[in-house]
Amino acid sequence: MSTRNEHSLPGARPAAAGERPAVGFIGLGDQGLPMATAVAEAGFPLHVWARRPASLDGLRDVPHLSHGTVQDMAAACDIVALCVSTDEDVLHLVSGGLLEALRPGSVVVNHGTGTPANARRLTSVCAPAGVEVLDAPVSGGRPAAAERRLTTMIGGPRAVAERCEPVFSSFSRHVVHLGEAGAGQTAKLFNNALLMMNQAAIAEIVGLTAELSLDPVRLVAVLKLGSAASSALTLLNTMVTLDNVDHLSSVEALDMELFDAAMRDAGLDASSVTARGLKGAHGLPGLLRRLNP
Repeated sequence: MSTRNEHSLPGARPAAAGERPAVGFIGLGDQGLPMATAVAEAGFPLHVWARRPASLDGLRDVPHLSHGTVQDMAAACDIVALCVSTDEDVLHLVSGGLLEALRPGSVVVNHGTGTPANARRLTSVCAPAGVEVLDAPVSGGRPAAAERRLTTMIGGPRAVAERCEPVFSSFSRHVVHLGEAGAGQTAKLFNNALLMMNQAAIAEIVGLTAELSLDPVRLVAVLKLGSAASSALTLLNTMVTLDNVDHLSSVEALDMELFDAAMRDAGLDASSVTARGLKGAHGLPGLLRRLNP
């Protein structure tokens, strides 16, 4: 069963040539909600499904059509975007009703962070049904999603990426196709690993301030203004706060585990990078507390 909000959409049907594709969205969380909102505000017919009806409240001011089942939503869409926590969640949704209802030629897009191996697995699962797949993880967090300035990193067929690019551009400042299935996830894991390695370096520098009687807060403020500036520095006390730092630290550690698994799958020894990234992830709460005495 499908329900319409006060800004309801016309009845769903496959997009004709020249029409905007109907976009399905699952995963209306901290980052997914502003992404879905951007899709609707850009004029794409937006279809959504959520396990918890309360998750739909954030869409009440934009046109959308909510569906009672994954199958109903999938049948109405040309592109289905997934912004959920894990590869296992993605595969469960696809095999649990999404794939059976999608038309051949439809596209499944995974915006979450996962491994390249699972991106290739998802492609193999969907291929017999004639459904295309893109791994398209995003970087920037909720603030960038709300301001439509995410970076979207794409793996999968270039022609399919070009078809979906107008949708991605609704919430992205940069949309980059990097190669075949898994390339987007590889880029995202490298992005995350380098961020955490930078955090480890910042923590080491800040740690030296105690030996030199320097104010770490003032030091970091001036480093943000100089050639040492980086996203890792800029995020401290902006997106990374005392309220969320412990949660972010645990999420970062999980991302480094994904990085390590991806490198081992590729036959690479990246243990030094993994160790450095984990040091940055685990040290983040202590670093932030030193900057908030």
